[in-house]
Amino acid sequence: MSFFKVVAAGVVAASFTAGTASANFVVNGSFENGLVGWTIGGSDSQGFPPVAIFYNSASGYPTGAFGEAVPPNNAPTNSPDPVGARAAYFVSDFATNQSLSQIVGPLAAGTYQIGFSAYAPANGYANFYDATFSGVVASVQLASYAVSDGPVTTWQTFAGSTDLAGGNYLVEFVFNTNGFPAKDVVIDQVYIIAGNPPVGVPEPLSLVLLGSGLLGLAAARRFRA
Repeated sequence: MSFFKVVAAGVVAASFTAGTASANFVVNGSFENGLVGWTIGGSDSQGFPPVAIFYNSASGYPTGAFGEAVPPNNAPTNSPDPVGARAAYFVSDFATNQSLSQIVGPLAAGTYQIGFSAYAPANGYANFYDATFSGVVASVQLASYAVSDGPVTTWQTFAGSTDLAGGNYLVEFVFNTNGFPAKDVVIDQVYIIAGNPPVGVPEPLSLVLLGSGLLGLAAARRFRA
């Protein structure tokens, strides 16, 4: 398990509360309007750009995960958006820095909660070639990992809290593969919301990550033992 995954798991365990009324500054953060508001970047020699698939759909690309019915996100999240019916899907076997991104702002100076959820479908996870994936929300990197290092058919949330100066901020997800067939990734409920973290969670983000990382590394050592 990569460092970023251990850190993210600790943040998830520490920070979520039941529901929030805050507005999401990420446009179409739950992909209910397809990829409206998002920009596709990078290169893809196979011709399978990211798409918004439907949950519980056994259809093929571009409306489903090549016949696998991906379940709705059920990981704890502070996203103010409902899980809805759709999620974004990265699947190309020959992707070089293939990305979904948008610029959010201008945001006022203050404390913000940030996060997203990710999932590895079983049919892609079984493929021989690996994929790497990273997620940046409000210009903060919340995840960077090889898909083979993480769980399969399990939604997980990467989240934290950060103090931002006023201005515009990047939200970007980057996917890389280099062989046929390769692993793939589904993401949903991307968010930036204003406000302090839930009670009991230290801030800023660096303190959250430090404490969570130590707990996660200790748990990983026990698991290996």
